[in-house]
Amino acid sequence: MSDFLSKEYDTVVCGAGPAGLMAACTLGRLTGGARRVLLLDKKEPWKEPIFCAEAVSTSRLQALWPLSREWVRGNLSGIYFTSPKGYRAEFYSKDCGCLLDRALFHKALANGCKDAGVECCFGALVKKLSRVDEGWEVTVANGTSEVTLRAKTVIDATGPGCRLTRGIECLKGIECGDTDLEPAVFAVAEGIEHSREHIELFFGSEFPNGYGWIFPRDGVEVNIGFVLGRDADVGIALRQKLQEFIAERYPKATIKAIYGGMIACGQSKKPIAKCGLFKAGDAASCVNPISRSGITESLLCGKIVAECVAEWLDASDEGARRAAESMAGTRWMDAMGKSHLQVARAKKGFYSIKDSQFDKAAERLSKLPREKQTLMRIFTNVLWACPSLIWKMRSFFHW
Repeated sequence: MSDFLSKEYDTVVCGAGPAGLMAACTLGRLTGGARRVLLLDKKEPWKEPIFCAEAVSTSRLQALWPLSREWVRGNLSGIYFTSPKGYRAEFYSKDCGCLLDRALFHKALANGCKDAGVECCFGALVKKLSRVDEGWEVTVANGTSEVTLRAKTVIDATGPGCRLTRGIECLKGIECGDTDLEPAVFAVAEGIEHSREHIELFFGSEFPNGYGWIFPRDGVEVNIGFVLGRDADVGIALRQKLQEFIAERYPKATIKAIYGGMIACGQSKKPIAKCGLFKAGDAASCVNPISRSGITESLLCGKIVAECVAEWLDASDEGARRAAESMAGTRWMDAMGKSHLQVARAKKGFYSIKDSQFDKAAERLSKLPREKQTLMRIFTNVLWACPSLIWKMRSFFHW
């Protein structure tokens, strides 16, 4: 552990996923190397399986980080919405999204951190946080050795589960990132017929309170899987359910690997910063409640949190520091959090749609020319097939 350049830091960032990488890089750039910023993760962020899909909105990503051919697998031009009986509606929009090579993307972000003067230590596990006078003690393990570092501020970007902050008395009332965890499972597979430029989404009772998907990867492999509501009971193990789904629909497929676990799927109203500790990304429940998308959300949240940490470090008194903590949540809510809460209110109504209603809407849409299958038309046709949904989703529209 002698590799650390110091025992005392202005900010320690825990977790090198999109939120942590973006937070560390942003903070390094904002402070121009005048602050000691340390980024920690138990793994090198480009040498691990990425347990999620890799499609993002091109416009949202470009607003946060310049695109590079090195880590963009390809462009997306649409989404297929597939009903239980296989009727397919298509939303077409040229260059609506892109497919990331997450490992290479993380490598680019990590290089950005180093260029911004951030000290990066990968292969270092943060085991414990302890509140001390005027800051935090961060206990870090690497192999069999441990070291305790001091930090004025900490950014928790370790994902959902609240492991680092659970039980810390001064953090009562802060967002824990474990308020809405849901089970997901996916496989990397070959031999599945698909469009390289489309995502395919599956809806219906086969995926209670969730949905299935196919995300293209490199023209040969796909990411195929599903997420379910946290209280869903399908009667069998999720891995077995996924294998049966693939075998039934794609008998020529070859499964190369299966991954699974609990993922963050909600948006909380709780504060995301307190006592000099800031949460970002999944740890702050900054996830779209229906789509469960979180990559660009994590990048944006990491950026916002880093800006507030910079203000916290420059603050001259306790009141200004508390104001910076409060602004982290406020800015996130203004950016995306409020819309996430609207989506969350519509979630229960959306998942009450019957299979026959999905089929009715998708069949009607599938007969239209592609250019007329807009997202608004897709949405209104679902409402046409399920009029009661208008009432159930009234809060989404503030009716």
